[in-house]
Amino acid sequence: MERTFAIIKPDAVERNIIGKILEKVETAGFRIVGMKKILLSKCEAEGFYYVHKERPFFNDLCSFMSRSPVVVMVLERENAINTWREVMGATNPANAEAGTIRKDFGLSIEENSVHGSDSPESAAYEIPYFFSQLELL
Repeated sequence: MERTFAIIKPDAVERNIIGKILEKVETAGFRIVGMKKILLSKCEAEGFYYVHKERPFFNDLCSFMSRSPVVVMVLERENAINTWREVMGATNPANAEAGTIRKDFGLSIEENSVHGSDSPESAAYEIPYFFSQLELL
């Protein structure tokens, strides 16, 4: 079994659609092995997204991710990383396939409702950023 990291972003939490997103998670065959609702500080968001620190959107992204609570999750299933990316859809909701989370719930390229690890290396960094091994059941 493979694990991946996921975030339900502030735009989705603010619109109270956590349950709708979780339904898609479970329908896609994921087991949620860790989940919590947190409020990121700007500093925590900057640390999490450090790989983008030189990109022009970095400050806006970190401000967005720390403006209100998020739900962080560890998801498990065969081929979890690629499957979660398929379930999320393209980064830009306008380009996402019908039925994906971002097409159904995303508002814009930034407010696209969810995040997911893009590689095993990213998952290996992202999961322990938010979860200890004791929290993953």
